[in-house]
Amino acid sequence: MKFIDLAEVDVIAGDGGDGLVAFRREKYVPAGGPSGGNGGPGGSVYLVAETNLQTLLDFRYAHQFKAGHGQRGGPNNCTGASGEDRYVAVPCGTMIYEAETEVPLGDLVTAGQTLCVAKGGNGGLGNRHFLSNRNRAPERALPGLPGEARRIRLELKLLAEVGIIGLPNAGKSTLISALSAARPKVADYPFTTLVPNLGVVRKPTGDGTVFADIPGLIEGAHQGQGLGHEFLRHIERTRLLLHVVDGTAPDPVADYGTIQQELMAYGRGLRDRPQILVLNKVDAMPEDAIADLVQNLAAIALVPVLPISAATHHNLEQLKRQVWTALDALTPPEVPSAPTLNMVSG
Repeated sequence: MKFIDLAEVDVIAGDGGDGLVAFRREKYVPAGGPSGGNGGPGGSVYLVAETNLQTLLDFRYAHQFKAGHGQRGGPNNCTGASGEDRYVAVPCGTMIYEAETEVPLGDLVTAGQTLCVAKGGNGGLGNRHFLSNRNRAPERALPGLPGEARRIRLELKLLAEVGIIGLPNAGKSTLISALSAARPKVADYPFTTLVPNLGVVRKPTGDGTVFADIPGLIEGAHQGQGLGHEFLRHIERTRLLLHVVDGTAPDPVADYGTIQQELMAYGRGLRDRPQILVLNKVDAMPEDAIADLVQNLAAIALVPVLPISAATHHNLEQLKRQVWTALDALTPPEVPSAPTLNMVSG
């Protein structure tokens, strides 16, 4: 399945129905008077968060979503039928913006959350509403109001508690495949991973924690270089970052600094996010080189460094214990309960 995390679509609400000019003329009803009904309201367009969607691929082929128009009012004070609402499913973790102004409209995080992105127009008033002592036979009715129409941008941010970051070929995909049932593409060349990969790692209690393998960042990623600019936003929601450093690289300490600089340049609090630092591929390193590099990295990062080997599963159980301890120490994020209905008007 192709991973699509950005899309722009047009949402068009239904117009309200026109009010009716009508008079009641029936036998044995001497004072019938005006009886034109109101027009029905137009349908609205809603976005609904769904758990069975992981990508915005559907919006590559459907660019416009319309709701139904309200019907004209009827005689005998009958209100016209309401326009049919349009419900559009999006993945959990989708943020919605006004395309032209970049104003955020909403954030759908939990399943069932609903956001109105285009409100239907009100129906027009029939002539019965204009009855007065001065005008006993009004011949006036109002047209229905047009529904809202706007272009919106959908931006998917993956929902994961732990984000795995590091330079290309640091072993992130191998690590997530060793920790979970995820099976990303693994090869011995950079930029093997072109899209984020999710994996669920089970705790001893049986609960699952979602890990996200973020495609390799490079220097200048925050400015659009490499793949990082496209996928840095996917670690904005993570509570913990797992920084993987390749121990066989020419300068692992400089590699660590490169990633930290990119997090700082990108902003949005990523540089201050709690991190666990691991030195990967120690199976291919001499013992004395491992100890020296762990000491050097710890002095720069000011956090403990855990030597691991994702390929041989060395120290992975200890790594998981560190992750569970770090997550337990963090305050759980506030997630709105579902369903939540947010009304957005222009």
